[in-house]
Amino acid sequence: MELTFLGTGTSMGVPTAGGFGKEQIDGDPRNIRWRCSAWIRTEETSIVIDTGPEFRLQTIRAGLSEIDLVLITHEHMDHIAGLDDLRPFCYKQDQTIPVYGSSTCLDAIRRRFEYMFGPNRYPGATDIDLQEISETMTFRDLEITPLPAIHGKVTVLGYRVNDVSYITDVKKLPDATKESIRGSKIMVLDGLRWKPEHPTHMTIPEAVDIANELDIPQTYLCHMNSYVNHEESNKRLPDHVRLAYDQLTLTID
Repeated sequence: MELTFLGTGTSMGVPTAGGFGKEQIDGDPRNIRWRCSAWIRTEETSIVIDTGPEFRLQTIRAGLSEIDLVLITHEHMDHIAGLDDLRPFCYKQDQTIPVYGSSTCLDAIRRRFEYMFGPNRYPGATDIDLQEISETMTFRDLEITPLPAIHGKVTVLGYRVNDVSYITDVKKLPDATKESIRGSKIMVLDGLRWKPEHPTHMTIPEAVDIANELDIPQTYLCHMNSYVNHEESNKRLPDHVRLAYDQLTLTID
């Protein structure tokens, strides 16, 4: 199984529109971060987690040509704004693409993308089938477990896909979710910045504490802002915690 990080940045991306924080960005391309999204593929299956504002560009950059299923973490626009970019995949594959998320998230998608659904559906609109996920399910060769987490006042879903647990936009993990994560080979976790603390996101030190507590062999951080320098941060981190970066691909046996 392979995991490719399509994007690893904050809700505004890095660099941001208007140049906020641009003075922090050096020439390292790993410090350029599009909105968070991930691609997981096996010999049988190709799925993505989240479809943010750069999703079309992310798929082109990664060479992603087929999508069997989409997992959505939550309804914030930096995670769903690219849903319409699934349209060419529907055309090419000549099929409806299932999209899974919480009931709250799916309701928000129906409201914001109303032209895709119902009797007044626009001809040729993206063809997706919204499905609620609340317990472990099997899709082809993948076992997918939703991982409820707290993002400020919003409950979001991370996902364990076989031996990879992916949780972005999180401040706190409930005990039951921690137990679902245990035993993963790879964990992906929110790591917004070093300091100060944030009301809805983990800081990097908070994420390291979770990685240590759950004793995951390797943790990768995502959702970093422009004040997190890739090379300098990795020097400060323990060996079992690294920053992810756009287009990083991991192979999980």
